[in-house]
Amino acid sequence: MEPFIFKQFNIQQSKGVFRVGTDGVLLGAMANIDNAHNVLEIGTGTGLISLMLAQRNADAQFLGIDINEEAVHLTKINFDHSSFRSRLENMQSDFKDFSTEKRFDLIVSNPPYFEVSDSEKDKVARQNVELNFQQLISKSSQLLSEKGLFSVIIPAEAGNDFVKIANENNLFLIRKINIKGIENSKVKRLILEFSLNESLMEESEFIIEKSPRQYSDQYLELTKEFHVFKNRS
Repeated sequence: MEPFIFKQFNIQQSKGVFRVGTDGVLLGAMANIDNAHNVLEIGTGTGLISLMLAQRNADAQFLGIDINEEAVHLTKINFDHSSFRSRLENMQSDFKDFSTEKRFDLIVSNPPYFEVSDSEKDKVARQNVELNFQQLISKSSQLLSEKGLFSVIIPAEAGNDFVKIANENNLFLIRKINIKGIENSKVKRLILEFSLNESLMEESEFIIEKSPRQYSDQYLELTKEFHVFKNRS
């Protein structure tokens, strides 16, 4: 499988690991990493999100975990071949059993979200198989530093349930980005950012395409430091 080429790093891919996708790119480009020193990514896949965040914050240290042995191997390759390798670490771990004394200023995840599917393709990565929202949220809330942020991208239809579970685990929604695939369409994805400290929520809208196969100005501006192309033909 061909690598995905970014401006400052390349992503090697394989058929057994969930490939580079728009969801990961959006979270890597929009998660608030400004004041983070220690970052945890849950479910690294190829390592894309951590690499994007490492490019955005030159001071942050990263730990990525994944339950999939092939994903861990692939992430290590991508980490080791990047200019950010000294700040990137990854390991194989089931997040439910993950244990550390460290607390993280940012925890990010593009979590599994298809509750039911007949397809075996990307089964662990794309279904709620190994890690459900309750487990993800409750464990993340315990691992956050006092001013840490928990940032995820999920399907819009799962938003209310996700926020409810977060509230039950003392996490407050402070930022919400409503993502549309194309103008005048329904909201497709949500980037949700939570804190242990309650504050006024910031809400915005993001449109990926202005017309079929034509990226929006928003998307082009957001990804200009990452993508090597300017637009779709």
